[in-house]
Amino acid sequence: MFRKNIGLAGRIARAAIGCTLLFYAWWGSSWIALIFALFTFFEAWASWCVIYQLMGKNSCPKDS
Repeated sequence: MFRKNIGLAGRIARAAIGCTLLFYAWWGSSWIALIFALFTFFEAWASWCVIYQLMGKNSCPKDS
């Protein structure tokens, strides 16, 4: 599907940001925050970031 470009630390950070956005979406009844939260959870689950892809960045460890 997508080539993985996010390491474990990035996945954990994105999951934490997703939880924060999800709480904010619930607290403030914000559909926009909900969309960003779901997309952030997708990035954490798939280990793929569209911005990293466009920049050519990769924070995954190299396979040996």
